[in-house]
Amino acid sequence: MDNKNGMFYAPQGKPNRVCSPGEFKFAAVSLDHGHIYGMSNGLIEAGGELTWVYDPDPAKVAAFQAKYPGVKVARSEQEILQDSSIRLVAGAAIPSERCDLGLRVMSHGKDYFTDKAPLTTLEQLDLAKKKVAETKQKYAVYYSERLHVESAVYAGQLIAQGAIGRVVQVIGLGPHRINHASRPEWFFDKERFGGILCDIGSHQIEQFLFYTGAQNAQVAHSKTANYHYKQYPQFEDFGDATLIADNGATGYFRVDWFTPEGLSTWGDGRTVILGTDGYIELRKYVDIGRHPQGNHVYLVNAEGEHHLQVSGQVGYPYFGQLILDCMNRTENAMTQEHAFKAAELSVMAQRQAVQVE
Repeated sequence: MDNKNGMFYAPQGKPNRVCSPGEFKFAAVSLDHGHIYGMSNGLIEAGGELTWVYDPDPAKVAAFQAKYPGVKVARSEQEILQDSSIRLVAGAAIPSERCDLGLRVMSHGKDYFTDKAPLTTLEQLDLAKKKVAETKQKYAVYYSERLHVESAVYAGQLIAQGAIGRVVQVIGLGPHRINHASRPEWFFDKERFGGILCDIGSHQIEQFLFYTGAQNAQVAHSKTANYHYKQYPQFEDFGDATLIADNGATGYFRVDWFTPEGLSTWGDGRTVILGTDGYIELRKYVDIGRHPQGNHVYLVNAEGEHHLQVSGQVGYPYFGQLILDCMNRTENAMTQEHAFKAAELSVMAQRQAVQVE
């Protein structure tokens, strides 16, 4: 895993298979973002069998094959969609094209697992909702900053156990390193990547909804800027937003592309969760100046002050739950409503953002 490049953040955990060999076959289509590796790792560790890969770029396919030598290369997307043995298609297309891929996948009777942001417009959201209702297939989303980070998973478990009481506020910080050389052209085109709040802001909004237990929220304020990268006029390097949930909880998050070269990882992602009986701070990828490893959980409540480093102890239960949901037609990994609501609020925050200089 490239620890300095968030585009290729692909954690590997311990295998925790929930199905028999060959019982859950999946394919990877559209390798435009490196998150496809994290998505594939998670499904394989949970017992999924990676059967096919397709992308029109031979170089991307070759790199993918090098990581997963047993995968078969399809001649076309259609070859995968017409294979009745494939239960799910995982895709990391250009963000503006993710919805169209999902519509094709679901139209062929397969569940869809897409990288975030799962879509970039409200019109796409409406099409996705209609297709889910029509086909009864799943449109699952890889919100990796919660689903594929052990400290974030553990925080959810602590909250469910009542460790900090009722959650009343979530503050999220999502800095990223830009890594110009590895970024494709579409990365700097707002129409294609969706804008910073729609893109990496979607992680923060999903976490806010999850940790607070909210069903809905309103975007009270949002803003975006291109402070530094003026050579890319359609790019945004900063964004933040304030949200108010339907249960009264509030949230603030900041996302940016200003991670300095001196940091040992691609971003010093942090989350602070305030409850009525305590609070949690997550230092997800590094504890700067103290510990190069991530997954630090700081908990303060009536029992005292606690520091836990949970790497290798919690795992990534989402992927096994997703496979079982696809097989049993349940919704234990993440409800469709939750996945779509996070996407909707991300688009809304982006659309109404004040642009500053």
